[in-house]
Amino acid sequence: MDGHDSEDSKQSTADMSAFVQNLLQQMQTRFQSMSDNIMGTRINELERSIGDLRTEMGIEGSPSPAPQSKPEEDGVKQDEVSA
Repeated sequence: MDGHDSEDSKQSTADMSAFVQNLLQQMQTRFQSMSDNIMGTRINELERSIGDLRTEMGIEGSPSPAPQSKPEEDGVKQDEVSA
């Protein structure tokens, strides 16, 4: 009878271990899915905000900000100021 109880105990432990492992895997999958969804939403909101700002600045058609030349001061070019 003691041998039979020992086998049942080992099987019960193995079953519980498999159950917990499966449960942890499901939780990890759900957590990853939620995290991806949240980050995707935040990235979309950020892209939308950048687009809105670009529209407000009047550069809605530009693919990216182009480097601008240095502004002239009082009609004098920057090169002439440093000379």
